[in-house]
Amino acid sequence: MTLTAENTSHFVELPSGRMHYHEAGSGHPLILVHGSGAGASGWSNFSPNIEALAEHFHVFAVDVIGWGESDAVKDGEFVGPVQIIEFMDALGLDKAALVGNSMGGVISIAAAARHPERISHLITMGPGVFTNIPPLFTAGDGPTEGIKILLQAYLDPSVETMKKLVSIMAFDPAMASDAIATERARATLARPDHIGNALQGFKSGKLTGYQATPAEAAGITAPSLLIHGRDDRVVPYEHTLRLVATIPNSRAVLLNRCGHWAQLEHADEFNRLVVDFVTNN
Repeated sequence: MTLTAENTSHFVELPSGRMHYHEAGSGHPLILVHGSGAGASGWSNFSPNIEALAEHFHVFAVDVIGWGESDAVKDGEFVGPVQIIEFMDALGLDKAALVGNSMGGVISIAAAARHPERISHLITMGPGVFTNIPPLFTAGDGPTEGIKILLQAYLDPSVETMKKLVSIMAFDPAMASDAIATERARATLARPDHIGNALQGFKSGKLTGYQATPAEAAGITAPSLLIHGRDDRVVPYEHTLRLVATIPNSRAVLLNRCGHWAQLEHADEFNRLVVDFVTNN
């Protein structure tokens, strides 16, 4: 059976809110955690990966609280890694591998640092780390062009803006198709509560305020695979160089001709990397 967004869709009630997720496969649990962009969700960020990974693992692609079909954040508080542990508890998952893109990577790093007994493997793609320590997302002159267009997409979730967003997120301009831009715009406009919460989260700094400190990251015990696009215009790859120098049992993979969405632009290679890493570590 071909996997679709509809036939893999589920909901679960958590203390932090009602969470939507996609589920497929069997075996060791693998939780996919998406980024913070307008219109982002478990399916939009991982649709080329879910079926391939489900041939080897029990895959869960979550909609983070505040995105997709999940509940809005409560009182402007972004729960970050807490929701991952709540999700595992609700589904009876003692231990799982985490795969996080961008904000999802920040969430996954914090979960691995604070709940080492629950996280078997850590895999990240383009997370911004230690952003309270210079240099932030930039060489020193303000947010990157990717962060700027990400914010613009929340302020003006039109198809035209979404095409700009996708063109900056990806290295390959062909990814900025009308179909992808239209779906991103539709998904964003469908949840005005998510728009307001995300903008407030960026402004207040709470959106990723739960991130792990360097000391916490240095204590991560899970085998860690840190993937980054050489051409990432949202989060420079130096963030991953800093991270691989901090996490003791880690390795970094730098992909040329690759932007912020390694799992989408280089799906086949990404899937092979994840399967090999989780299977053999």
